[in-house]
Formats: sequence, structure tokens, C-alpha cells
Amino acid sequence: MASYEEVGIGDAVLLDEISTSAFVDNLRLRFNGGKIYTYIGEVCVSVNPYRPVTFYGKDYVNQYKGREIFERPPHIFAIADASYKAMKRRGKDTCIVISGESGSGKTEASKIIMRYIAAVTNVAGQQEVERVKNVLLQSNSILEAFGNAKTNRNDNSSRFGKYMDINFDFKGDPVGGHVQNYLLEKSRVVLQQQGERSFHSFYQVLFGATDSELSRLKLKRDVNSYHFIRQGGTPRVDSIADKADYKTCQQAFKTLGFTPEQIDAVWRIVGAILHLGNIEFSSGGDETQIQNPKVVKNIAELLHVSPDEVRKALCHRVIAARGEVMEKRHTESEATFGRDAFAKAIYERLFSFIVEGVNKAIEVRYEGLAARYKYNTVIGVLDIYGFEIFEQNSFEQFCINYCNEKLQQLFIELVLKQEQEEYKREGIAWQNIEYFNNQIICDLVEQPHKGIIAITDEACLNVGKVTDQMLLEAMENKLKGHNHFTTRKLSPMDKELKHVEEFRIKHYAGDVVYSIKGFLEKNKDTLFQDFKRLMYSSSDPVISDMWPEGAQDITMTTKRPLTAGTLFKNSMVALVKNLASKEPYYIRCIKPNDQKSPVIFDQERVVHQVNYLGLVENLRVRRAGFAYRQSYDRFLRRYKMISQYTWPNFHGGTDREGTKILVEEQGFTNDVKYGNTKLFIRSPQTLFALEQGRAKLIPGIVIFLQKMWRGAICRMHYRRMCAAITILRHYRLYKMRSYILELNRVFRNVRQMQDYGKHVRWPAPPLVLQAMVSDFQSIHNRWRASMILSSIPKTEWPQLRIKVIAGDALMGKRVDWGVRETWEGNYLASTKENPEAATFQSAVRNMRNKDGFREVLFSSLVRKINKKNKMAERAIMLTDKQIYKLHSKTFKPLRSPIPILEVSGVSVSPGQDQLVIIHLRGGNDLVISLSSHTNANRVGELTGLLLRQYQVLNRSELRVVVGASLQCMLGNKSRMVTVEESDVGSFAAFR
Repeated sequence: MASYEEVGIGDAVLLDEISTSAFVDNLRLRFNGGKIYTYIGEVCVSVNPYRPVTFYGKDYVNQYKGREIFERPPHIFAIADASYKAMKRRGKDTCIVISGESGSGKTEASKIIMRYIAAVTNVAGQQEVERVKNVLLQSNSILEAFGNAKTNRNDNSSRFGKYMDINFDFKGDPVGGHVQNYLLEKSRVVLQQQGERSFHSFYQVLFGATDSELSRLKLKRDVNSYHFIRQGGTPRVDSIADKADYKTCQQAFKTLGFTPEQIDAVWRIVGAILHLGNIEFSSGGDETQIQNPKVVKNIAELLHVSPDEVRKALCHRVIAARGEVMEKRHTESEATFGRDAFAKAIYERLFSFIVEGVNKAIEVRYEGLAARYKYNTVIGVLDIYGFEIFEQNSFEQFCINYCNEKLQQLFIELVLKQEQEEYKREGIAWQNIEYFNNQIICDLVEQPHKGIIAITDEACLNVGKVTDQMLLEAMENKLKGHNHFTTRKLSPMDKELKHVEEFRIKHYAGDVVYSIKGFLEKNKDTLFQDFKRLMYSSSDPVISDMWPEGAQDITMTTKRPLTAGTLFKNSMVALVKNLASKEPYYIRCIKPNDQKSPVIFDQERVVHQVNYLGLVENLRVRRAGFAYRQSYDRFLRRYKMISQYTWPNFHGGTDREGTKILVEEQGFTNDVKYGNTKLFIRSPQTLFALEQGRAKLIPGIVIFLQKMWRGAICRMHYRRMCAAITILRHYRLYKMRSYILELNRVFRNVRQMQDYGKHVRWPAPPLVLQAMVSDFQSIHNRWRASMILSSIPKTEWPQLRIKVIAGDALMGKRVDWGVRETWEGNYLASTKENPEAATFQSAVRNMRNKDGFREVLFSSLVRKINKKNKMAERAIMLTDKQIYKLHSKTFKPLRSPIPILEVSGVSVSPGQDQLVIIHLRGGNDLVISLSSHTNANRVGELTGLLLRQYQVLNRSELRVVVGASLQCMLGNKSRMVTVEESDVGSFAAFR
């Protein structure tokens, strides 16, 4: 290990005494000396410095990049690098679990890890990877703005849990990610304790938006004007720059690909929530009224809904029972409750929309790169709320503390248990250490039918008036005798608990008293359907799409949604399962004091956190055994240069035997044990000595290798370059001559061939001529075309062009499309086809004078079907601009001409019939069957002319469908047309 100056003990495993006091004293000594990171083996303990620090720059990144964890002083970079190396080198999914109480620096730690990963990746400078890195970093600004708030413990406290997966490709570069959020503390929208603030977003828009933006949002630059955000009495915070953060958030929205309409909708929703808090109700007779209707108008304008609908949703509730719909008026208290629930739900939906937008921006993009990213790996970063004990603890603190119980259980299983099991697996004798397993507390909360969440859910399902006091009584009946649950009724002598109001849970981190008040309502998370329908009715699609359930009919019976507690429990179970499937790394954050001071180290506060984080237990396990372990092959590869018997390679036996020789030569025999597959080193001093010996020899080895290898490379490169140039020159000339001679042989007699050499297989060209082969083929194709056309009279070339167009669309799909016929086009002008040809030509002259077309491209008698499935004899005429539907006798137009540009496609059947469907954009297609006195097949002619003319007018291709069953639109309704052949009848009939 490289030498460095240290304050206190960098790795707590080296402490002389293993106790809570000794561990905390070492943390205090290092904190006072400016060292905020301490190891317990491979667990990093981070103490919040409450001041700007300078050891996160590029030079520090380079010091920790690619180094082993013990090579440098303790640092969060070492944990990030260890996780990254395990992911990149061994192809393992890893996760970094950051835990600690509010204000201990968890969010900042997660951002430092993200910055480190961004710094060590994309060495090739790929634009897409750089975009992903930038989006991952920028997403923090948005999530903090809408998910963080000032509390009495932390000026930038995360009021939601966040787990982010970062996806990497096979090179170790980030290619995307995914954010999962947990339990947003939405109650903060409507209520804050003294000294706290609501979410940052409300203050950012008031202090950061321009005057014109505020005017558009109907807002004033005064926090005290808005009830929802003035309750804490702390509009401004010295450590928070709301104006600058607003600009940063706006720029982050653009970086992540949010559209201007979406960004505008986000801030309009924020403004609407502020206005919603100012609505006041009064009881006038039997009806609850809104005292300030102007505020309702502002809310309606911001949400793009009707003011009357807003007023109705706030003061009334529509109830459906047994198919009957009735309207119930709210009391003043019910209206206030509904308003607050509405505000919380709007903000929660907004936050979910933002998280979804972030995920769309950072999702892995597979287009064209599926094979490259198919086997990507993942690093997960978990930043979730810490254990909370307030003066008044409610449902939110219950869920948060349950989350910490699950994470502590994971820590026990993946660190403490795995430590012991590895020693047993390697055949190393060791003394078992007893530790508290908090499974019993997790069961108390989550056990089916018996846990607190299950009891609360059961109470929510009961019919009739069920109160929080009745819920507490049900808990007492089912949990009586549980060692970690008590109430005043179960412990009458416990004067600290209030009757029928409070219960206590003995958490692993300490005892917490919870108030039962509000448990049922918060677990139900009730929001009247009227508000959902109101938001769904918004003319802004961004807002409307956030409330899809608002589309349900009021009489529709829906499945009862899962409660907030059950949803949170399920998400925690899934989170723990996800983390358990990855290789974990831990950062345990400590808050040194409650004053946010960089110089105060509160011994009592730190001892409490050390105990509930289980750090001393973890230290005892590491100290009881061995501080470092490594597989024999990796150990020998790293330290083989220290011993003359193992350098440069050991050939005297297995890796274990080579490791044993090296250790014995260095005199460390009494400090190691040999496992089945790994070497175990008891004290880090031995590891330090090995690292120092290696560090002394590495520079000389590197210089020697560089000298020898550079000379060898230069000599080899020069010789190869000279040889390659000569060989390439002669080989290219040879391949070019050979290919030209081969072409001359293959195409010698093509003039006498019937297809002029079309079937002749071109010989494979050499690489040097690959770019020219297409030119050779083009020359041959032009010559072959000229030879074919020379035998065809030029008068038939226009007809031939149309047949080529039709053949491209119909050849191989339709049995007969008239290719062998002579295509005349304007058949109705011929007396052989139409006895009334004179009448037709007269009608054409009138239509030409009126509509201004130049020529008639095609005309024929047809049988047409209408939307009522009735068939009529008609005529159709195609000009250079329009399609006409004519009377079969008088040939007068039966409707306005159809512009060819209105055609969206053509469908024909594959058989002998002459069914043609001309699809139109208006939703009323033209379904016809061509007819003639000679039974000539004219489907190909009509299709080819229509395709050619559409190409001329629109510069694009027209879609052609050939099938036995064809779809069309008649009367704006979709119909299926199926062709059936029958011996009955001599012409096409529709039914």
C-alpha cells in the first residue's frame, strides 16, 4: 500500500480496542483532523463535514481510479471504484447502499458517486455516452427541486427514496439508467412544522421566475401570500439559492428532453397548487361556499379546466350506488379535507410524471445497437430516507422506519452472515459472534394477517365508521404479548404513552412512539373521483394524461386499489430482492451534530447513529477473523515480484504453493491462514508491508519493460511496413488484371444471349476493385436495356412504362393483371367499348372546361358498392388531376371530382375478378369492380396509371395492397371485403 499521512486510524479494524467508545473516539479524532471517511474493512463510514471540501477533483479521481481499496486513504471514491471494477472486470451487477439519518449526507454521497463514474468512463469520447452521463448528472437537479425540502435537520433533505440503476455496455461506459422512487412525503405539500419548508420547487418558482412568468402563473413574489408554503415560517434559507436553482432546473428540463409544453405544464401545476391552498370555505345555510371565487378562476386557467367544474369538485361529491348517481354536498371540514387531498395528489402525480420523463431520457437505447448492449451490466445506487424519530411520529415515519428495518436486515444478511459463511466455506476456524437479527421487527410490520400493515388494511376494508382508536384496539388484540410492540393499555405503568392515541415499537435503532391519529386516512390515501374526472377533462394533454382513471364512467365498479402501506411494503420487498441479487457495497453516513456546524462533534448523537447502523457489530466480525482475503491466483499475480522464487512466473506447483512460498519468505506466516481457495491475512499491517514492497519494485520493472518493448516494437513495425508495402503493390496489380480478364471471359457472348447476360453471375471482385464493381454493373445494365428497347417500337414505350410501374406493384401477387393486353386508357371514348361514346366525349369537354384538366388517362364502366351494401352501374374516369365518378348513361359527374392527392392507397384482390378499392383520406373509400364488353383485365392498367400520376403530383409512392380479404372505409365505418368465386352469375356482385 502506498504510504500516506493519516489522522487516527483509517481502518477501524486496526483499533486496539473494539468498543463503541473507541470507535466513536476515532471518528471524532479524524473529523477534527479533516478526515471524514473511515473504513470498516470494505464498508465506508462518512461523517458529514458541513463545509465545502476540496478532495473530489480530477487529481483525486486519478489517485483512486483502478486502485485496490487499501492502496489509498479512505475515500468514497475507493468504494465507487471497487463497485465499478467488480462490474467491469467480473461482469457482476453491483449496488452501493447509502444509509444514515436525515442530514447525514446521503444525497451528496450519491451525487459524488455519480460524478466519479462520469469521470472514469467514456475515455473514447463517444457522443452518445457523453449525453447519457450529462443526463444522469442533470437529473439530480430536477429530482431535488421537486423531491427535496428543508427540514429542521437538513436544508436539502430528500423527502422520497431513490434507487437508480446505471446501465453499462461491455466497455464499461454508461449507456442509460432507470430511477425508481419510493414514498414521496406528499403531506409536506399542505403542512410543514415550524422552521421547515415545503418542496424546493414552490420557492424556486416564486424567487426564480421572471415577472412575466409569475404574471402568467397568477403569482406574486411573496411566500407569505400562500397558505400551503408559509406555515413553516422559513421562506428563505442561507444555504439554498432558489433563484439560481430555478435556472438550473429549467436548463436540466431541456437537457433531459422535456418539451416546452411539458415544462410549462409543470410550473402551471405548481402555481395551481399554491392557489389551491388559498381557497377558503364558509357554510352558508345548507351549502358550503367558496369565499374567494377569483382564486378558483386562476386555478381553472392554470389547469385548463372549467371554473364551474373546479368549484363543483371542491364543494360537492358525486356518488354512484347501485347504478344511481347522486350529488352530496360537502361540509366545511370535508371540503377542506378534499382540497388538501387534491393538492397532495396533484403534486404526487406531477412528481411521478417528472420521474417518468427522467427515465425516458436515460433509458437504454437499443436501436441498431442491440447486439452491443444486449449483455450490459448494472450499478445500482440507493439513496433513501434514514431512520426518523420526531416529537410527533405518524404514518410517514412508520413507513420510513420500516424501510430502514428492511435495509438493516439486508445489511445483516449480506455483510455479517456472509462474513461468517465465507470463513466456514474456506475451512477457516472462527468464533461465532452473536448479533441482533431484526427479522422479528420486520415480521411485526409486514407479516400477513398479523402484521401492523395487514391489521391496518383490514380496518380500511371494514364497512361502517372505523376510527383510528378502533385500529389501535385491533393492534392491541392481535399483537398482545409481542416483545417489540406496546401501548398504554398493554403496559399500564408506562406513563410516557397516551391512552388510545399512541403505540411504541422497539426498532433496532431505538424505541419510537407513533401517534395512531391519521393512520387509517393516510393508509387509504383517499381522493374523490370527482377530482380525477376534473383533471382528466383538462384541455392540456400533459395534465390529462396524468389522470387516465378519470376517463372511467362514474357508475363503473372498479377494484379496490391497494393501500399506501401495502404498496410501500411491496416496493420494499422488491427493492430488497433487487439489492440482494447484486454485489453490495456500503456507505454509512453519520451526522456529527444537529447545528450543522463544521466544528461540533456531538458524542451522544454519533453514538446513537453508530449503534443503530450496526457499525460496531460489523467491526467485531471483521476483527474476529481476518481483515483481508484474496484468491491465490490474484494474490500471486499482484505480489509475485517481491520474491525471487515467484518472479517473473512461478512454475513450482499450484498458485497456493507459490503464495505460501512468498508469504514464508517475507516472514508473515503467523499472520495468515490458508483457505481452500483464498489466502486470509489477519492484520492490515501485513497487507501494507506487501503493498510497500510491491510499490518499490514496480517503477524499475516498468522502466525495464518499456525500454525493451519499445525497441522491439519499432523494429518489428519497420520491417513489417516495408514488406507490406511491397506485397500490397504487387498483389493489387495482380488482382486487378485477374478480375478484368475474368469479366472478359464471363461476358464474352452476352450479345447472343436472349436476356443479354442478365442471368450471368458476376465474379466476386477483389477488395481493391469493390468500389468500382457497381459502375461496371451499371454500364452493363444500361447496355442491356438499350438492346431490349431497340426491338420495341417507340410508340409503345409510354404503355410499357405504365406496365413496368404496375408490374412492380402486382407481379407475383395477382394471377392476371392485363400485362398481355393492349392498354388504351380512355375506353369510354371508343365506340367499340361504349356505344354512347359521343355523349361521353361531350361530357368530358364540359368537365374539362369546368375543372381544367389536360387529358383523360383512363375511363371504364364499373360496378360500385355504397355504404348500404348496394351495387350500382357507374363509370369512372381518371384524369391527370382528379378521379371522376360518372353516371353510366349520361356520364355526368355524380359528385365533386376527387383530387388524386386525396388518395391514400389502392387495394386489389389476387384472383380473376376486377375488384379495386381506392382508399381516400376522408374515410369514404371508392369500392368498384371494373367491367367491359370484352372481359379484358384492366386492374393493372388502372393501378399503374394511378401510381404514376400520384408519383408525378406528390413525389412519393402510393401504397398497394393485394389480398383475398381487404379492409375499406364506407360511411366512416371500417368494412372487410372478401372475394368469393361462384359458378352462379357472370359478373361481380356485392353483398
